[in-house]
Amino acid sequence: MDSTDSARRLTSTEVEAAGQLARLVAGNVAQAAEVRPDVIAHLVVAVLAEGHALIEDLPGVGKTTLARALARSLDLEVARIQCTADLLPADVVGTNVFNQRESRFEFRPGPIFANVVLVDEINRASPKTQSGLLECMQERRVTVDVHTHELARPFLVLATQNPIEYEGTYPLPEAQVDRFMVRLSLGYPDPVGEVAMLAAHESGDRVAQLEPVASAADLLAAQDAVMRVRASEPLRRYIVALLGQTRADPRVELGASPRAGLLLLRAAKARALLAGRDHATPGDVQQMALPVLAHRIVLAPDAFETTGERVVADAVAAIPAF
Repeated sequence: MDSTDSARRLTSTEVEAAGQLARLVAGNVAQAAEVRPDVIAHLVVAVLAEGHALIEDLPGVGKTTLARALARSLDLEVARIQCTADLLPADVVGTNVFNQRESRFEFRPGPIFANVVLVDEINRASPKTQSGLLECMQERRVTVDVHTHELARPFLVLATQNPIEYEGTYPLPEAQVDRFMVRLSLGYPDPVGEVAMLAAHESGDRVAQLEPVASAADLLAAQDAVMRVRASEPLRRYIVALLGQTRADPRVELGASPRAGLLLLRAAKARALLAGRDHATPGDVQQMALPVLAHRIVLAPDAFETTGERVVADAVAAIPAF
């Protein structure tokens, strides 16, 4: 649904309910994961916007803890896939098994049919398995032996990968990285936070101690509300101008795609709802531009001294908001 005048307008009660859900989830995650508040906010935005998240950072900084805490905060079915080189597509999506008693094949669903799927070290899975997983993320359905099976709703994939350890890995192609709405990087906690983390973990696994703060119905209602957040024509033109700026940058071989613009608009709407508004603003777009666009930028071969983040930041600085 777009944001035309004919769309069903959000009520103040719906806006408040969705914003309250997002704040509860963010606060609950923060109790177990020692990460920056903006990282948690971006992850919650992706959840509200029905997007998937790629968490990429150094070993031991809390990637899996963050994903587990989010899954625990939502009263949903959770599955975890530990990627290895011998993981097969059937291990992810499921397979048909012959039932000898009834003399027929039955479909046994794989972990991808859970609501929240945590994919650890996605770059250790083979390209064939990665492709099958990411197809599920895009289509939200699985076809096995010509039979199509719909995935659960809500449906969220949280994938982690280590960007520095490449032995025995299969880096995601750019077209598959593009399936993730946001890419997040955690970094090391500050000394005060790290000391507090050490003290907190002495009493056990903080994630296991979390209680759910939202139901599936609550999350589906919030996701529906995001689709009905208003976005003006000037805002859409602003997003297109940002995309065009990344494509025209001489440091870039491949700029942000039209799909990137669609996801950026959805993320901006979700952030607006998180802020208690029924309409998105240029500020929402600017806040979500880096996590949504940076991992989609393919740099030119001679662009040694820049990054996708720098390209996106320069585009935001160059294009005036209305």
